[in-house]
Amino acid sequence: MTMLDPAAIRLHRSGNGPALVLLHCLGVTHELWNPLRPLAGRFTLLSYDFPGHGDAAPAPGAYTVEDLADQLAARLRAEAIASAHVCGLSLGGLVAQAFAARHPGLTGRVILGDTTPRYPDEMRAMWDTRAAAARRDGVASLVPGLLRIWFTAPFLAADPPAVQWVRAALSACDGEAYARACEALGAAELRPLLPRIAAATLVLCGTGESVAFRDAARLMAGTIPQARLEWVGPAGHCSVREQPARWLAAVADFLAG
Repeated sequence: MTMLDPAAIRLHRSGNGPALVLLHCLGVTHELWNPLRPLAGRFTLLSYDFPGHGDAAPAPGAYTVEDLADQLAARLRAEAIASAHVCGLSLGGLVAQAFAARHPGLTGRVILGDTTPRYPDEMRAMWDTRAAAARRDGVASLVPGLLRIWFTAPFLAADPPAVQWVRAALSACDGEAYARACEALGAAELRPLLPRIAAATLVLCGTGESVAFRDAARLMAGTIPQARLEWVGPAGHCSVREQPARWLAAVADFLAG
């Protein structure tokens, strides 16, 4: 494993007020969070791309979810940001969990969207298969199947701009970078960290998510001491893009609390 260089994080900033870090999901970029731009009226929005995604350089080797969390913590300290709210979707949600548990002094409030602390065994094996396919055939080969997970069938069939953006972002993702992130997700075991998350936490989950993700949402809400769960629907795995207004309202209300 390798320690990730905090200087490799290129922060994108907008707005004014308390810091809110936005952590994207696998295969896309920080632009996933464009629906939350209205929050820039009350918060300093900080987003960036994970290794090998978007404008970020690839990692020099394998890494873990905890490495990503520690990289973020070091970057915030380098920027003299004493505390930040943290919001993550899927992969970003795992990083947010690890960050909040490992760096409680830096953590304000936490939003965990469509994520899990650990994938079931069959899904852990799936990550190995998906990583191999990304290396062999490119991420574009996976896109049709991924879109059926990310969005509900009616939304996907309508092919709105949200679907078009995800399709393009996934298709442009580097195969090796995607594979390394798959391997980090497959190895993640964050359940022991959940009781250590002291921050107030909002768990958001699409009503059209798989049983595994719905079960994970209930587990996180029941194990993190100050957590509550809200369902977002109709929505699949990329609920922030399928139900942006619902997400914006839920996050704004939670952070105002």
